Amino acid sequence: MDPTGRRAGAMRRLRPGHLVGGLVLAGALAFASCATPETSGSPARQMQNGVPERGAQLINSYGCGTCHTVPGVRQADGLVGPPLISWAERSYIAGELTNKPPNLVHWIQDPQEVEPGTAMPDLNVTRQDAEDIAAYLYTLR
Repeated sequence: MDPTGRRAGAMRRLRPGHLVGGLVLAGALAFASCATPETSGSPARQMQNGVPERGAQLINSYGCGTCHTVPGVRQADGLVGPPLISWAERSYIAGELTNKPPNLVHWIQDPQEVEPGTAMPDLNVTRQDAEDIAAYLYTLR
């Protein structure tokens, strides 16, 4: 027996605080293990098919700067749409979609499908062009 009168190796009674703390820790670990590849790493690195340099040129040729201010793109100083400054830090696209590469590509290609009636026009952007534009936007921090 030990000095408390317990037999050596006897199980101790769990306190409610320990049980709750253990459950919280287990839940936090389970949540952290559910991270998808899209939540790890920067969005720019997730744009495997996009070429940022080409995206900057496309922003100019599609006329995006007529409505948007886009850092690093010459004459992209529009005030109609939101400025695309620090795009990579934003949480949502058009207040509708989480800011993830596939969602941004979808928005660029078909904004009316995502948000019917939006002021953003459908410019018939190809998939590759949308990926390049998205890749550039994700370099903006």
